[in-house]
Amino acid sequence: MKKITWLSGILVAVLSISMIIAPPTKIDYSSWTTMTGSNDGIRYSSGDNITKKNVAQLEVAWVYDTHDEAQRTTIPTTPLMLDGVLYGVSPQLNLFALDAATGVEKWVFKPLDPNARGSIRGISYWQSEDGKDKRIVYSTGPYLYAVNANDGTVIKSFGKGGFIDLRENLDGDFANASAAGNAAPIIYKNLLITSMRVGEGNDAAPGHIRGFDILTGERKWIFHTIPHPGELGYETWEDKDAWKRVGGANNWGGMALDEKRGIVYVPTGSATPDFYGGNRLGSNLFANSLIALDAATGKYIWHYQVVHHDIWDRDLPANPNLLTIKKDGKSIDVVAQITKHGYIFMFDRVTGESIFPINEVPVPPSDLPGEVAWPTQPIPVLPEPFARQKFGPEDVSDRTPEIQRDLLNQYYKYRNNNLFIPPSLQGHFTFPGFDGGGEWGGSAVDPETEIMYINTTELPWWTQMIPNPALNRVVGTTFKEIGKSVYAKSCASCHGAELEGIGTAFPSLVNLNKKYNEQEVRLILDNGRNMMPAFKQMPESEKAPLITFLLDLEDKEAMPANPGRAGVSQSPPRDIVPAFSMTGYHRFMDADGYPGIKPPWGTLNAVNLSTGKLLWKVPLGEFEELKAQGMPNTGTQVYGGPVVTKGGIVFVASTEDEKIRAFDKDNGKVLWEAKLPAAGFATPAVYTINKKQYVVIAAGGGKLGAKSGTQYIAFALPDN
Repeated sequence: MKKITWLSGILVAVLSISMIIAPPTKIDYSSWTTMTGSNDGIRYSSGDNITKKNVAQLEVAWVYDTHDEAQRTTIPTTPLMLDGVLYGVSPQLNLFALDAATGVEKWVFKPLDPNARGSIRGISYWQSEDGKDKRIVYSTGPYLYAVNANDGTVIKSFGKGGFIDLRENLDGDFANASAAGNAAPIIYKNLLITSMRVGEGNDAAPGHIRGFDILTGERKWIFHTIPHPGELGYETWEDKDAWKRVGGANNWGGMALDEKRGIVYVPTGSATPDFYGGNRLGSNLFANSLIALDAATGKYIWHYQVVHHDIWDRDLPANPNLLTIKKDGKSIDVVAQITKHGYIFMFDRVTGESIFPINEVPVPPSDLPGEVAWPTQPIPVLPEPFARQKFGPEDVSDRTPEIQRDLLNQYYKYRNNNLFIPPSLQGHFTFPGFDGGGEWGGSAVDPETEIMYINTTELPWWTQMIPNPALNRVVGTTFKEIGKSVYAKSCASCHGAELEGIGTAFPSLVNLNKKYNEQEVRLILDNGRNMMPAFKQMPESEKAPLITFLLDLEDKEAMPANPGRAGVSQSPPRDIVPAFSMTGYHRFMDADGYPGIKPPWGTLNAVNLSTGKLLWKVPLGEFEELKAQGMPNTGTQVYGGPVVTKGGIVFVASTEDEKIRAFDKDNGKVLWEAKLPAAGFATPAVYTINKKQYVVIAAGGGKLGAKSGTQYIAFALPDN
């Protein structure tokens, strides 16, 4: 669904000419200057101090302990390294600077908001031409800070005394919306280009892309990812007022920048709400799209929509990769985009033309009242998918006959005959699951060999639709009765109908009063925590009863609701709230907590982007207890991505077994591994100082029921 307008066609022509006459931009791959190492997003290190021959000698060079309290926290951050200084973020979102060779602390910045919660996957760095003004930009929830990189003090001339509120300057009132800038902004000259993570319900803010002045915090441009009247893409929404009430279509996985041409590449997520699009009929541009924008002005150049009218939560989950490939005897500058469903879409960087054919494949219609699924979806012929695309009964785990029988009984309850089965009252499997396939850890690319490395989780999830509880009246005469009704409306889809939780990702809320007090629960509701969005927009007439219900506080009579105002007895407008919602995110697991599909459950993959061929696939991670039972190399669920080096190594942590590994990039053989104090659910940073190469990983754990951690670990070869 790519479209180039007459005006953007002129811009493409100009860019094509400039490509010929402009000298190539030299990229420094020895430092780690962005979340992905460099603005091209390829997670590549040019250091060759560590090689296949000596990687087994790696040892701990230093450990930095943030000493943050770590209860259900994680550190998904990839740190930066510039001029010998490493910058990272703690579990409690404190920014810090270290000597990158020794790990000695230089300074720590604590957010101005003492209630900051969430997770940060990347931070950004900028410096003035004379090198005197150096800034770190990062977000805690909706607040995006500019911090002096030299001493860790907030730069008060930026925004509102050191920060801007990402909920503002969105061309609408979203003051109480859930927002978090967890991916690193792109820095282009003196512009800070950013989006944000937003909610996934009917009250979500739009994910418009904006450019801010890095010095003042003033908004310089905005690109509406949900087009306003008169803008390109507005015609793809059947309801012409959708732009007033639909949210999402945001970038949360990161972007990439062609510095030479001044083009920023922006992958977006789905429009809200997820799973039911009856209130947003149409193909829904620019949701689920890779968008090329003029970085200086935000003007549209080209786009490609990877999923039309998304009702599967198939966000584009990671930043694109920019590289040059050789195809049919020609060198082509391309942008490659991985997806949750295990595909790689690849385009000419300037024109947006696809490198390999992409077929629009017919997919099943929806049988949910009011829903109209898009009749086709794009599937690339090449590159070959890097994740399994089929989950049949023969693929159900058979660890024991009892487990296989139990899983098959579950398997046959739900629909499972197409990659794009529409959500239904019966329920369906999504495979690859909601966390990939490809995920926010992204992919690494070797620019010399044109080979992409991607780790992937291979786990089915199932979902089922029900009439939306939010359409019901919030009823009751006491706080606990009202709170239970609010819980059913706002919380049960993630935490279960009886507060029991859903797997390790969505914790049980049973006996919550033994863990948190009333003030702490209120802070979590207002600010969010980790992957839980903020519910600041929830009215006090619902919030107080909900807290009473969750903490089993002393009950009391509720004030009668005023029928003329929004209150506990009022139903949300039926023309806004979707008619159906899903019952929750359910991983398909066996009774022992292992994936319900035959291994491998996590893999590392190599794909030749010039030919489109999958070169190799190896298991990533294992469970010691299964290894002892004769099941080694099963792979595990993974969070975090790989890094590839000139020295021939692919470094990746990301596994449940709390290890970091080095693989031979030519064949996927494990050359080295080390145990971490907690799982490294992050992407490493790899850099060189004085010819010595370092590999740094944040060992934050905290996902999939794993223990949380507080440390950054650096590995290097011994000095001798």
